[in-house]
Amino acid sequence: MNKFLFNEFEATSSASLWKQKIQVDLNGLDYNDTLLWKTEEDITVKPYYTSADRKNLKIISPNESFSICQSIFIDDVNIANSLALDALKKGADSIQFTANKKFNTKLLLENINLGSTKLFFKLNFLDENFIKNISKIINKKKTFFQIDIIGNLAENGNWFDNLKSDFKRLDSIAKITLNTICVDVSLYENAGAGIVQQLAYALAHTNEYIDKLNKNILTNIHFIFSVRGNYFFEIAKLRAFKILIKALYKEYNIENSNIEIFVQPSLRNKSIYDYNVNMLRTTSECMSAILGGANTISNISYDQVYHKSNEFGERVSRNQLLILKEEANFKDGRLFAEGSYYIESISNQLAEKGLELFKKIEKSGGFLKLLKEGTIQNKIATKANKEQEKYNSKEISFLGTNLYPDSSNKMLNDLELYPFVKQRNIKTLTVPITRNRLSETYEKGRLNKEKEIN
Repeated sequence: MNKFLFNEFEATSSASLWKQKIQVDLNGLDYNDTLLWKTEEDITVKPYYTSADRKNLKIISPNESFSICQSIFIDDVNIANSLALDALKKGADSIQFTANKKFNTKLLLENINLGSTKLFFKLNFLDENFIKNISKIINKKKTFFQIDIIGNLAENGNWFDNLKSDFKRLDSIAKITLNTICVDVSLYENAGAGIVQQLAYALAHTNEYIDKLNKNILTNIHFIFSVRGNYFFEIAKLRAFKILIKALYKEYNIENSNIEIFVQPSLRNKSIYDYNVNMLRTTSECMSAILGGANTISNISYDQVYHKSNEFGERVSRNQLLILKEEANFKDGRLFAEGSYYIESISNQLAEKGLELFKKIEKSGGFLKLLKEGTIQNKIATKANKEQEKYNSKEISFLGTNLYPDSSNKMLNDLELYPFVKQRNIKTLTVPITRNRLSETYEKGRLNKEKEIN
C-alpha cells in the first residue's frame, strides 16, 4: 500500500488533551512510572498511540493473499500423493512434503497441478543429484526446497557430512534450480528464544550463507518462522524481520522484493491436556501470521503433539485457515496492519533491537562461531529458563494446564506419540538446540498420577 490511511483526520499529538486527561486521572502519580511498561524484549508499551508514533515503515507486503498449506510426511509415496490430492481438493493451495529419505517424485506429484500448486520440499538429507531429478519435473518458480544446513547443525549438533562438503553441495544445488536455501527460524522460537533473538539470529544465520557462498544467493533464500500467542508482537515480529532483511539486502546491493516467508504456529505453548484450547491458540497465531504478511501458512493440528497425523485433525486445522480467509475476510489481511500506530511502533523497536544484537553477533565472529562455542545455545537456554520459571509460578498461564485444569481429563491411554523431549546419546560437534514445550514437566506429573491410579 503506497498511501498511508487516515491523513484526512485531525492529528492528535502526544501533548494533546488525551495526555492531559490521563495526567488528571492519575491524581499526581507519574505518567511514565505508572502507565509505561517494558516487555521481556525491553520494548516500551504505552497506554495509547498517536500520529507521533507513526514511522511510515516501508514494509514489503506479498502481492497476493496467503497460501493455505497442508504439511505431509512422506512415508509411503502413494499415501502421501493421495493425502496431497485430497487436501488440494478441500481447500489447500500449497503442499509441504517432508522426507527423511529419497522418494519417487513422479509418483508423489502424480495428478497434482504443478502450474497452480505451490510446493515445499523439507528434506532432512542432502543429495544434489536427487534434487536435480526433482527440478526436471517441478514448476521452479512455485517450488521451494527447505534445505538449511546451518539449521541442521543447530538442531542436531552435526553437519550432514562436514562444513566444507555441505556448503559445496548446497552451492551445487543452488545452481540447479531456484529457491533452494532456507533459513529456519522456527527452531529458535520452539526452543524458547525471545523475539529479538529470533530476529537477530535470522539475520546472522542468513549472513553466514552469504559469507560462505556469495551475495547472489540472497535471491534464492526463503524463510520459515513460527509464531506464538503474543498476538500484536508476533505481527510486529514478521514485519520487523522484513525491515531487517531488506536492510541486509541493501548492504549487498541486492534488490529483492520477493521475500518468501513460510509460517507455522509454534508447538512451545501447545498442551496435551485440554487439547481443544490448542485450536484457539492456533487461530490467534494464524491471524498474527496473516497480518504480519506471511506468504504461506501451514497450520498445525490441535492434537499434533500426541496423535499421529489423522484426517480429522488435518481437516480442522485447514478449515481454520479457510474460515479466516474466506469467511472472516482475512484474504487481504496482509494489508490490515498498515497505518496502525501501535504495531508500527513495536515493529520499529523490535527491528532496532534485533539489528543491535545482530551487530554484536557479527563483531563476535558471526553466527557459526558462536554456535560452535555454545554461546547461541546458552543465550536461548537463559531466555527459555526464565520463561519456564514464569510458567511454573503461573505468571504465564495456560488454560487447562496450569490454570483451571480439568482433573477429569485423562490422557494416558490416548497418547499415540511420545510428546516430550527425547534424550539423544550421540556424539555431536555442537550442543543441539532442542525444541521443547513449556507444559512438559507439568504433563509428566499428571501422567504419572494417572499411572498410579491405574
